[in-house]
Amino acid sequence: MRRRVPAALLGGLLLLALPLLLGWSLGTGAAGLHDARALARGAAAALGFGTPLDSPLQAIVELRLWRALTTAGVGAALALSGALLQGLFRNPLASPSVLGVTSGAALGATLAILALGGFGPLLFSGLQGASGVLVTAAAFAGAAGVVTLVTLLAGAGGRVSVPALLLLGLAVNTCIAGVLALVSALVLADWEVSRAILAWTFGTLDDRAPQHAATVWSGLLLAGLMVPFVSRELDLLAAGEEDARSLGVDTAAVRRRVVLASSLAAAAAVAVAGQIAFVGLVAPHLVRLLAGRAHRTLLPLSALFGACFLLGLDTLQRVLLGAHALPPGVAMSLVGGPFFLALLLLSRRELDTW
Repeated sequence: MRRRVPAALLGGLLLLALPLLLGWSLGTGAAGLHDARALARGAAAALGFGTPLDSPLQAIVELRLWRALTTAGVGAALALSGALLQGLFRNPLASPSVLGVTSGAALGATLAILALGGFGPLLFSGLQGASGVLVTAAAFAGAAGVVTLVTLLAGAGGRVSVPALLLLGLAVNTCIAGVLALVSALVLADWEVSRAILAWTFGTLDDRAPQHAATVWSGLLLAGLMVPFVSRELDLLAAGEEDARSLGVDTAAVRRRVVLASSLAAAAAVAVAGQIAFVGLVAPHLVRLLAGRAHRTLLPLSALFGACFLLGLDTLQRVLLGAHALPPGVAMSLVGGPFFLALLLLSRRELDTW
């Protein structure tokens, strides 16, 4: 039997890695400014502590800081959402992107932005005032709607089959892609809007601001508050709903809590960064392989791993590609696509039972 990494050790390593990756991200950029003391001083000033640097340098540090904090928050939120969905469906192939949750959130956010009339400026430069709340609420509604739909259709009682889950995800993603294509066609004459929607579809972490970081971390915190109330129940659900109910688990209540938490986390991530696929698939799976299946540790460790994973990948490609760095959604698809294919190959026995 393969030995597991103690959860406390993995958590300690991730907690050590996260500030190091934040520092690496702060020091990465075409504008120079790699001095650690200057970066620390500028970051502290941006958070309201200490004296800021000279105006141009302070602005550079703040841009990098809000990007780094937003990236880490998005990675953590998507990973937590994926871990919750995998526990709910008792299936390692479940994730916000595969099931269409991020697509639903993106559709809700896009429609809200169009309805608000902000168009290009809102999509590019972000959420301002009450519009930020409305966009996040619309993203949450889209994410929650998709999770509820999949929960109702994937199967009542027993274990949800892999083919049913994949086909539902494919159908949902296809339908939402069609609606987004329709929206793009309707605004095709406005180049700014079309380009903005395309950027939203690929994901974007450029020009992030304090409100972006605050939005995603607030959503993550609220979703995280649900973890103590579902961890034990998700462990018991692993054996099936009937067994869990016989042990006193209110499966309907657990389902509602997981849908709420996973939708809120995914919606907060999509509302500030657009669609970034596969973080919610890769991070929980790797944590499960390293530290085991107990959700009491799996859920928080997945969030930490997702934060480190997305922040590290984003910084690495900016170091390697510079000004030609890929949109984060594209970069994650290049990493997560082969990972998803490998999981499918490992699940062939279960697929053969369909």
